[in-house]
Amino acid sequence: MIIGLYETHLFVAEIERSIEFYGKVLELKQCHYEEERRAAFFWIGKDKQAMLGLWEKPKEEIDIRHFAFECEPDWILNESVKYLKSRNLKCRNFFNDGTERPMVFAWVPAIAIYFDDPDGHSLEFIGILDGKSRPEKVVISYEDWIDLEKNEK
Repeated sequence: MIIGLYETHLFVAEIERSIEFYGKVLELKQCHYEEERRAAFFWIGKDKQAMLGLWEKPKEEIDIRHFAFECEPDWILNESVKYLKSRNLKCRNFFNDGTERPMVFAWVPAIAIYFDDPDGHSLEFIGILDGKSRPEKVVISYEDWIDLEKNEK
């Protein structure tokens, strides 16, 4: 029976640049490196809980991917934008409307903010919110989510 996602892998154009980004910028813990295969591995969260693998490949052979890092919802709401900006990363919300406000996927419910790695992979910080799923609302602002929650009570 499937109980979670343990690892994901990305192709990157320059392994050293990506090690710097994921290790220093995003502060993931590097757990393994293979020079011969030009691959690096990082723990996500606690050691051995989840892993990200990076594999160097020519830029023209890289397909852009998306994945999300699970974070605490309060951190996403109050700190994530500041965190990303302090690392010179441009963030965006789901609508890519020019604002930097995290949005809520009401159908989950979860709050999220997006940014890119040096190869253009779309990354996300996402946090599961308390409350019931509202699939009819799809994606809304956090303020609208709070209003829905207040009206529910």
